[in-house]
Amino acid sequence: MSCATLAKGLLDLDVARARLIAAAEPLSGEEAVAVESACGRVLAHDVFAHLDMPGIDNSAMDGYALRTAELAAAGDAGLPVALRVPAGAEVAPLPEGACARIFTGAPVPASADCVIPQERVTRDAGGRIHVSGEARGGANIRRRGEEYRAGERLMSSGSPLDAAALAMLASQGIAEVAVRPRLKVALLSTGDELIEPGIPYESGRVYNSNRVMLQALLVAAHCEVVDLGIVADTPAALHDALSRARDNTDLVLCTGGVSVGEEDHVRPVLERLGGLVFHGVAIKPGKPFAFGYLDDGTPEGVPLIGLPGNPVASLVGWQLLALPFVRGCQGRTVGPLERFPVRAGFARRGAPGRTELVRVVLDWQGGHPTAHLAGGQGSHMLRAASQAHGYLLMAADTDVEEGHDYPYVPGGQFHD
Repeated sequence: MSCATLAKGLLDLDVARARLIAAAEPLSGEEAVAVESACGRVLAHDVFAHLDMPGIDNSAMDGYALRTAELAAAGDAGLPVALRVPAGAEVAPLPEGACARIFTGAPVPASADCVIPQERVTRDAGGRIHVSGEARGGANIRRRGEEYRAGERLMSSGSPLDAAALAMLASQGIAEVAVRPRLKVALLSTGDELIEPGIPYESGRVYNSNRVMLQALLVAAHCEVVDLGIVADTPAALHDALSRARDNTDLVLCTGGVSVGEEDHVRPVLERLGGLVFHGVAIKPGKPFAFGYLDDGTPEGVPLIGLPGNPVASLVGWQLLALPFVRGCQGRTVGPLERFPVRAGFARRGAPGRTELVRVVLDWQGGHPTAHLAGGQGSHMLRAASQAHGYLLMAADTDVEEGHDYPYVPGGQFHD
């Protein structure tokens, strides 16, 4: 993708997100990994079933397999138990006028058309069974191939592998799967005021919380992190760090220095090393978000995302903008930002010219979700961000009135 002309003004949130998703190019190549090590990885190819699932007609519960017509004909006399069928057993034919004691997952005798749960069965002194309630044909039998048949596509290329998906692959006897490579991301922080946790505090210094936060988010997104630490607040130091990152990674993620002040060097250095696609999104917090490319001699270069230095603004930029780009580079399908209406449990003045993402917690009492402020809303205030369930979207120049409905963005969509 060639670098576009810098858009004038601030981009709308959805426009910026759409541009990032469109710009994301899946990594080429693949690697084979064991299914037990593939959680969070992304499929490189479609996967097809080897076997019918279930592979046999089997019982959905512990009980008694029988022919419903014979049970009805037996009446008060009941049916004798002729077979005992545990899971994994070879099953013999069911004699006429008899039933089989059967267990969950066991093969159902071919002529049986119903399994009665053991809770509905009593046995008399002679060992014959008596059933309470109706016996329905087909009840409690899992039919062969009812979920899917051999040859059907189970999962498509680009699908993320979670625990349920891995269990499905394992149920097919698949021990190894082809996945896309991990995205290799360089992470760096700018700011001479920054110090790392563990170093004695000095007045005027700031502990580097963004590094810890973004490392955790990148690992949770199943990326390989190349930690470049804190970079001095000079154009030369930033130029050197970005040059090294460009040569060894798939994406560069930096925090701080992306605004337009005299000490904000990311944008001018990026323009010298490559090109800026856009800078500035009409959201609060998170406005000074930057996206561009570092030219490494290829037609496209290495993408760079610049996040704001304030930690909540950095978190918002990651969740709403950077993460969908990362997922796209992993080959995953990325959809629009999920929203649903919730009732505001507070009143608040709107932000001029920007959509505000208010950190809220939901109260589900009364059958309709009501959003309450999670705490202080400053872009430096992490407590509310750590407690919030999601964001209430306040449209630019629009006040929130208590008791009215507004779009809510659930935080769960930001996690794999």
